[in-house]
Amino acid sequence: MEAILLVGGQGTRLRPVTVNTPKPMVRAAGVPFLAHQIARARAAGVTHIVMATCYLAEVFEPYFGDGSDFGVRLEYVVEDEPLGTGGAIRNAARRLTGGPDDPVLVFNGDILTGLDIAGLVDAHRAASADVTLHLVQVEDPRAFGLVPTDSDGRVLAFTEKPQTPEEIITDQVNAGCYVFRRSVIDSIPADRPVSVERETFPGLLADGALLHGVTENTYWLDLGKPESFVQASADLVRGVVASPAVPGPRGESLVLPGARVAPGATLSGGTVVGAGATVEAGAVVTGSIVLDDAVIGPDTQVSASLIGVGATLGPRTVVDAAVVGDGAVVGADNELRAGARVWCRAELPPKALRFSPDS
Repeated sequence: MEAILLVGGQGTRLRPVTVNTPKPMVRAAGVPFLAHQIARARAAGVTHIVMATCYLAEVFEPYFGDGSDFGVRLEYVVEDEPLGTGGAIRNAARRLTGGPDDPVLVFNGDILTGLDIAGLVDAHRAASADVTLHLVQVEDPRAFGLVPTDSDGRVLAFTEKPQTPEEIITDQVNAGCYVFRRSVIDSIPADRPVSVERETFPGLLADGALLHGVTENTYWLDLGKPESFVQASADLVRGVVASPAVPGPRGESLVLPGARVAPGATLSGGTVVGAGATVEAGAVVTGSIVLDDAVIGPDTQVSASLIGVGATLGPRTVVDAAVVGDGAVVGADNELRAGARVWCRAELPPKALRFSPDS
């Protein structure tokens, strides 16, 4: 089976972490997030993956190579200008080798899911569908594309990011994983931006194509925001969602080779400490990502946060639900809370940010 992996986005909501690293290459549970997706696709029987790249495209191939170390054959297609989801799929399809009726798995590079991938392909074949979509039910669907279906799973309509109560006619949303009949991909216009959600799928429905929805309420998380990315990493470390790519046993923490955790430091909640990183005595790190070569100072508290490559947190600093960019230096006795972000290589003096009990 063949697949197209969409990894061209800029990851603007994750900045500053994505200034130097494209979102799919940011490390979650010790490896680039993309490694988890490739491992799960391989486990489902995918043997050939075409990566549709654009932003910082040059960083993918040096890590993954031809895919042989990961059990698949990898190829890379670079977009000179962003082509949108549909345009990226069409552009990458020139590297596919299957016939017109063969299934092609397509998935976004920023979704963590426990989806039964092989089961989705089986459902696609059983329905003789032109496209099959993985759907999930969410409490608040306003940030997603709504996909109502009939009792047989046939897709009835698409409403992309509804804005009014009248538009919210279902809680089923597009989960970002599809199975296409190869010939359908070839019908997408070439060499121009195309949105698969706003143009391709509605156009197929209007032309009478069979679009089939499979609602599987498994683990599903959109990693677009820092808090979601950190949660995904923690869930992978703790085994809440399985991935063959996690480089160690499941548990409360994952400490990579070359990291140093001082006696008296506490790691919990699915925390990852990257290679070459240091966690000093008295530090408490909960449910966070500490990337390579970062330093967590003594008696510092870090929770639900992402600490960039080579960043330094001074003694007694508190970082809660925040992002510290690569190479940044946060001086002693600071408090970063509630979505605070420190840019790459920025320097924050000691006691520059403090919060009173009533603030």
